[in-house]
Amino acid sequence: MSHYLVIGLGRFGSAAALELVRLGHAVVGVDHNEDMVSKVADALKYTAIVDVKDEQALKELNVTSYEAVLVAIGDNLESSLLCILHLKNLGVKEIWVKAVSKAHHEIVSKLGVSRIIHPEVEMGIKVAQAMSYPLINKFMSLGKNLYLVDIEIAQGLSGRSIAQVLGRDIRNIRPVLVRREGEIHMPVDNNFVLEAEDSLVLTTSLTTLNDLAPRLG
Repeated sequence: MSHYLVIGLGRFGSAAALELVRLGHAVVGVDHNEDMVSKVADALKYTAIVDVKDEQALKELNVTSYEAVLVAIGDNLESSLLCILHLKNLGVKEIWVKAVSKAHHEIVSKLGVSRIIHPEVEMGIKVAQAMSYPLINKFMSLGKNLYLVDIEIAQGLSGRSIAQVLGRDIRNIRPVLVRREGEIHMPVDNNFVLEAEDSLVLTTSLTTLNDLAPRLG
């Protein structure tokens, strides 16, 4: 179990905090708004009403004891930036930041944080991916034009082997596993016969995925 601090408990921050808890981690959440804090207080390890522009208030949270700190302040640029500066001054190494504008991103990028997140942009990309590939459940970039893809096998492909489903693209695809009714089949080779509603997880490039997607239905 890891320990995380989430600063800012709006929709994004509270969702991130609650998901970290669901994944088995201990989470401390803080916000300047009492109503925001009260909504998640029962679910988190500890919550506090804190003015994050006050470095001493942050210091009292023992901010260097966490694996990472997420600054999820989106409605107040000054608070976000001062909070980040205080965290850096206090010696926090792993800082993730929610940015809500290009200007916010540009300033934060100069502060040496670990990662800058654009929730609306990232969600928009995921929606576009889902619209482009409706039979793909999950779609994750591994970097260098390589993607991990979870494909739902349609009724029309039932009874075909992985090789038959992938067809001419098989040379550019590596099957990872097949999930069937809660069971994981791993490793799998190209002769593995698929059934409707199987989940086939594979790695491939975006170019190959674009070529394969129309044949998955």
